[in-house]
Amino acid sequence: MQKLRAWWSHRQGLDGTLTGLDAGEVLARSGWARSVGGAAPYLGLFARAGLDRETVDQDVADQRIHELPSARGCTYVLPAADFGLGLAVGAGAPEGELAGAVNRLGVTHTEVDDLCAAVVGALEQSTEPLDPAGIKAATGDAARSLGAAGKARGLSSTLPLALGLLQSRGEIRRVPANGRLDQQRYGYVRWTPPAKPDDPETELARRYFSWAAPASLKHFRWFSGFTAAVAKKAVAPLDLRPIPDTSLLLPPELADEFAEFSTPREPSYALLAGIDGIHLLHREFSRLLDPAEAARPVPDGKPGRTLGDEADSPCHLIMDRGRLIGLWEYDTADARIAYKLYVEETSLLRKVISRTEGFVREQLGDARSFSLDSPKSRAARIEALRTCTVD
Repeated sequence: MQKLRAWWSHRQGLDGTLTGLDAGEVLARSGWARSVGGAAPYLGLFARAGLDRETVDQDVADQRIHELPSARGCTYVLPAADFGLGLAVGAGAPEGELAGAVNRLGVTHTEVDDLCAAVVGALEQSTEPLDPAGIKAATGDAARSLGAAGKARGLSSTLPLALGLLQSRGEIRRVPANGRLDQQRYGYVRWTPPAKPDDPETELARRYFSWAAPASLKHFRWFSGFTAAVAKKAVAPLDLRPIPDTSLLLPPELADEFAEFSTPREPSYALLAGIDGIHLLHREFSRLLDPAEAARPVPDGKPGRTLGDEADSPCHLIMDRGRLIGLWEYDTADARIAYKLYVEETSLLRKVISRTEGFVREQLGDARSFSLDSPKSRAARIEALRTCTVD
């Protein structure tokens, strides 16, 4: 397991091998960055390549990277070369949402098509991004309220249906109102649809196993959202090789490198978001835990609840060669990182923590896990982390 963890960390660029690359290159090599209005993309790019927020924001503005609805219909930050692929594999989610609205809320395909055309027209006439309120004003009564039944399903009107469909088709794109990835205030602009691959399922599988292998078909199904049949068909052309005595698969072009790889003797520390790809590409949290860590209590968790019981980390991650060695959160009250370590705090580890702390304080202002995360909501976790910083 030690070799596997170190290998995953190496392939994720958490050993310094991606230093000097730009954001698009990092995402192409290590995988798409999950974005939910939190700090995860910034933290991941900083840990892997030392990229500052201003540089990343400029790459977003220049469309070298972009936040798009992609795998499973979830938003990820993608490199430009993958824009079409991301949209193709994420297209099923808004179509499914529309089907649900047609079946349960009396929405018709015709009215949504008409609304899509009105939204495109409004954006073509606008000289600046329009937020949903601006789009609604510009399209008049093309969008309608879905009443109490719609609100119960999370759809107050037909406008989100149209926006979701247009984004998945690449006809419009959503841009952050202040240029930042860690906040969820957006406007929309017209866009020329990027080219989509002929076989997006296999192309996604090819990328996934370059980022995450060795990985199982189950891991790939989690990431992609594909059915078992679709996933099996998608990986068939890749000629994946099994790792003996496991369900893990590896592309043949990585087989020799993996066989020759050995766990580095020197530590390679990184502070990452809880939804960083080192975890979320497989979403098997136990992979990161030694038995001692699996038995640790969850900070501010229910009595008896341990880290080994969790599907996802309760806090941000402190990693060393693919192993979880601690947890952290950012405390805005004193502009410092609160953390709990499961190893001895060395001078190098303290330096990495201090460096990340400075990055968050000076460039981000906070390190939210997701858009609704707040200093108040994480106060109890912060207190729990601070009860003992070395164990």
